[in-house]
Amino acid sequence: MELPVIDVSALRSPALADRLRVAERLHGACRHTGFFYAVGHGVDPALIAAVFAASRQFFAQPLAAKRALDLKQSPANFGYGEIGSEQLQPDRPPDVNESFNIGCEPPPGHPELPAPGAGRAPNQWPDLPGWRELMLRYFDACLDLGRLIHRGFCLDLGLPEDFFADKLDAPLAVLRLLYYPASRGRTAPRQFGAGEHTDYGNLTLLATDGVAGLQLRNRDGEWLDAPHVPGAFVCNIGDCLMRWTNDTYVSTPHRVLPPEHERYSIPFFLDPNPEAEVRTLEGFGASKYPPIRVADYIKQRFDETYPHRGDAAA
Repeated sequence: MELPVIDVSALRSPALADRLRVAERLHGACRHTGFFYAVGHGVDPALIAAVFAASRQFFAQPLAAKRALDLKQSPANFGYGEIGSEQLQPDRPPDVNESFNIGCEPPPGHPELPAPGAGRAPNQWPDLPGWRELMLRYFDACLDLGRLIHRGFCLDLGLPEDFFADKLDAPLAVLRLLYYPASRGRTAPRQFGAGEHTDYGNLTLLATDGVAGLQLRNRDGEWLDAPHVPGAFVCNIGDCLMRWTNDTYVSTPHRVLPPEHERYSIPFFLDPNPEAEVRTLEGFGASKYPPIRVADYIKQRFDETYPHRGDAAA
């Protein structure tokens, strides 16, 4: 199984025929693999490179400086997660990675800050010059791209192109920096860089550094490598979008092997607005899932993944 490479630039075209050609490419990718590479995305390569450099700068800090921003201090899971803080597969040892999570940045005094059960809280920021501004610039670029790709989904699904607009205008999007140390045979048996999982929201945009590790599971249960494609985002469908489409789109299990060399990756998780209701779309058959608010669904999934959140406020 090869993942399709899709040029999404024509989704910006004023000509409907151009946009429909992209939707046609998305059609097979979203139904069969749930993964594709996006090129022609319009995100400045220099910006992507700068974010990778800033990620390396952050993780190279002393552990005490990183622990001062521990995500356990945040009701929305924003901040630093050290090795062992995440366990994507409960029957396996904790995952071997460090992370830093960044959410939407509402202005001070925003009525939804903080709202622990809805994934709204102030971000925690390291004391590194220009770091916050760079991350927010990249966050906004990914958000724009994610919204654009959703317009392609709408064309494929027979929906108005702006169907998701009011469900993604204040989303529970999260930008995540990840560092996987070189394994050198030190991982425990059955331990992964990131255990097998599906993503929670609608769409993930992943930037990778060229070091191998990402794998996805096909319909026959085989694990296949997702190689690095220079200049492309690895995109995958999340569980909320699968539910909306009543399993027409597929959210594919994936994992990260312990890498031979240190590995950095930067996923952007586009989870919809907290109050949006995920309900099977009309015309997609008898619903397999009950309607659920995005905030409730995301909270449920986070509580399963992060043991310290088991008693988090509703």
